[in-house]
Amino acid sequence: METIIDYFETIPSSHRSIILVGGLAFFWILESGVPLFKFRYKKWKHAIPNLFFTLTTVIINFSLAWMLLGTADWVTANSFGVINWLPQMPLWLYALLGVLLLDFFGAYLAHYVEHKIKPLWMVHLVHHTDHKVDTTTANRHHPIESVIRFSFTLLGVFLVGTPIALVFLYQSMSLVFTQFTHANIKMSKGLDKFLSYIIVSPDMHKTHHHYRLPYTDSNYGNIFSIWDRIFGTYMYLDREKLVYGVDVFPDEAKNSDITELLKQPFQKYEKPTLSADFEE
Repeated sequence: METIIDYFETIPSSHRSIILVGGLAFFWILESGVPLFKFRYKKWKHAIPNLFFTLTTVIINFSLAWMLLGTADWVTANSFGVINWLPQMPLWLYALLGVLLLDFFGAYLAHYVEHKIKPLWMVHLVHHTDHKVDTTTANRHHPIESVIRFSFTLLGVFLVGTPIALVFLYQSMSLVFTQFTHANIKMSKGLDKFLSYIIVSPDMHKTHHHYRLPYTDSNYGNIFSIWDRIFGTYMYLDREKLVYGVDVFPDEAKNSDITELLKQPFQKYEKPTLSADFEE
């Protein structure tokens, strides 16, 4: 564990780029071989807007990284934050707790708030209006959302008190997990269900991408499924019933156009309806 912490404390930007590109390439190949759904689409054409938003997300995160570095250094120097106020613990537990809590602030809480506050939901719509969810959907975020997500992660670093090594470890894990859960890969239902008790599994997250409520407002986690189970936001929908997109933004052509997606947060929005296949 000490070796891992030492590595992530000084991880080169090139290595972080390799994690991003390598993960995309790996899951791209895997979903081509064992797809969950056999989409009738031109894979590269579908990927273009998603890769554009991946690039804007990378640029924004790298541009603001100095704030994470400064905050992580400050909390470490001043022993500030939850994990620094707890009794001394083994390094593996310290790292696990740090990543677990960052996953709450940087992923679960940010995601939950985006679904509950209308202006933020309008920004987040760019991610949900993909009608063919695959691994390239993972970082399909409007630039405004990239700033919002970064702000929540920064808040998490401050309150949790994580050193920069754990911040980079968390970000790397978060990146791989979001590529994994969005990937259009077929996994046995039994294995997927088993994994969902510990981590966010592909089926668990794809339920969140169902086009109608209440499934859209569920399963907010990214790495660990514990937060959805604790706060009662976990839901299950059989994969055969999945329909991707958002019911009030059904135009797939517009939802695949970069210019239209950039304008999407400022468009007229109608109240969504409950899914017809929902049973309380």
